[in-house]
Amino acid sequence: MTDDPVSVMETAYWWGVPSLFRCPVNLDPTACDIALVGVPHSSGNGSTERDQHLGPRAVRDVSAQNRRLHKAFGYFSPWDACRIHDLGDVPLPEAMDNEASVERISAFFRRIADAKARPVSIGGDHSISGAILQAIAGEGSALTGGRPVALVHLDSHTDTYENIEHWMGARKSAAHWAAYTVRQGNVDASRSVQLGIRGNTRTPDWLATSQNLGYELIEIERYRELGIPATVELIRQRVGDAPVYISFDLDSLDPSVAPAVSNLEPGVAGFGIDEANAILRGLRGLDIVGADVVCLMPTKDLPNKITAMVAAHIMFELTSLIADRLASQGATAGADAASAAGD
Repeated sequence: MTDDPVSVMETAYWWGVPSLFRCPVNLDPTACDIALVGVPHSSGNGSTERDQHLGPRAVRDVSAQNRRLHKAFGYFSPWDACRIHDLGDVPLPEAMDNEASVERISAFFRRIADAKARPVSIGGDHSISGAILQAIAGEGSALTGGRPVALVHLDSHTDTYENIEHWMGARKSAAHWAAYTVRQGNVDASRSVQLGIRGNTRTPDWLATSQNLGYELIEIERYRELGIPATVELIRQRVGDAPVYISFDLDSLDPSVAPAVSNLEPGVAGFGIDEANAILRGLRGLDIVGADVVCLMPTKDLPNKITAMVAAHIMFELTSLIADRLASQGATAGADAASAAGD
């Protein structure tokens, strides 16, 4: 028998206290390099069932099994390379008021950006991305040096529908965030890519709002023509040396992979999980300052919680990308401490 029974149990998702990936719970953003955050918010997307706020808890329940090494990065352990803490969930006492909740989310993430920690978040509907971006990127941001981010946005939808004033009452909504963050100077659309766009079109000019803002659009049909290597190269050339934020809407995946998401688009095949992995891993080495996974609907999931498990896996990939970059740059507190000890 092992002398350390806890180590045997730590990847059993049904055992123990369900922090994200079994990381220590520490609410102080100055104490970590990567901040894992739950954003239990649903009122930014009134077009679907309002249970996306249950997403963070669902991922907490299963994420322990994803606490492992990253084989594709040479058996890399993000957990050993960086201080990665679970900062808990954003408190949203006005949960049904989208605009109040957006400002609560922004205030929470502004503290993280001020500490120069890099957030990886689980939502929540897609309005959380706008709330996060207006807190961590652009003028005054310590995390990005005052620069806007290059956005890499994987989704079925553009979320730039500024041609409509509000989305069922929500203004900084799941349908608007990718537009207003450009207008506010948080996102540099000229360096950004919207990838995997597909679904049932309602008007012939449905892509015009993104095109007018300056985004590079890679619809799913174009992606299929380009293939993974050319798509990754296009993204990397577009981003250049800018700080990067990745927003991953689970509806970019095919419904057979992630059935429990909002705004499903079943009529056109989405990404398979191996495709999503290859695209994300192709961004290795970029200066990723934050990321999120959104639109999980646990009450629609299968009994085996497969969509929650997929969401946890995408979080693991995003966390590994950031940790790998920090470790390679010697930019973690752990690396600094080791260097000081060596001196």
